Amino acid sequence: MAKRKSVKRTAGMPDVQSLADSRKVAIDRVGVKDITYPITLRTPDGGEQSTVASINMYVSLPHHQKGTHMSRFLEVLNEQTGEPLSPDRIPEVARAISRRLHAAEAHFEARFTYFIKKKAPVSGATGLMDYQVTFECTANGETDFVIGVAAPATSLCPCSKEISVYGAHNQRCRVEAKVRVKGMLWIEELVEILEGAASHPVYAVLKRPDEKFVTERAYENPKFVEDIVRDLALALEREKRIVWFQINSENFESIHNHNAYAQVTRDKRRKPKGRSNG
Repeated sequence: MAKRKSVKRTAGMPDVQSLADSRKVAIDRVGVKDITYPITLRTPDGGEQSTVASINMYVSLPHHQKGTHMSRFLEVLNEQTGEPLSPDRIPEVARAISRRLHAAEAHFEARFTYFIKKKAPVSGATGLMDYQVTFECTANGETDFVIGVAAPATSLCPCSKEISVYGAHNQRCRVEAKVRVKGMLWIEELVEILEGAASHPVYAVLKRPDEKFVTERAYENPKFVEDIVRDLALALEREKRIVWFQINSENFESIHNHNAYAQVTRDKRRKPKGRSNG
């Protein structure tokens, strides 16, 4: 008769997750997704903005362990915050997850909408623009933190402008950057850089004089998707607080049945090939 495997018991109940696993397959990330949780962020004017984040938390699982303890992720999140989560607490949450679940590596991700008041360029009409923001943190003995921001903008096709007798096709685009920083970088600062790489920013509220202004300025500043990511790369290269970036732009084409896309990744901490010290 085969022997039954020994099961660890907690308060009289079996702990199946702690069983050994014989398949010898390690898992890169296992955990919980789509937790709705409040988050509070400081703003450059000294105030605060509260919003709601969708949070994912994972750990690495060694090949010999059957499962992880899902409830412990939520325990750590609530113990470490006890109130709306703030960005400066995220690295400690990731480290606490690693300790509580005895994992070599832990991952924390938060996705949320961030709002910025924006004035129209001529009338000054004010509206709230929404931007999609992500915080990603990995703890594995060291702590790695990545900020992501996606901003809508407008782009105008240089080719269409060149070949058309009048007019040129334009469209909204989505410009995104994920960055690692040294020091403090406000979301507002990154948004400004992103919008500056497109043909022109977009706005929540526009009166007719504003529409004329935006349309004409975009016409004077045509950009392919390649132009947007190249100009954005140069702008991020100049920003000394940013040490690594991954950027992309997706143009939602107005006369084609497809989108245009471009991406650039740079690690400013690595010396470019072919450059000498002499």
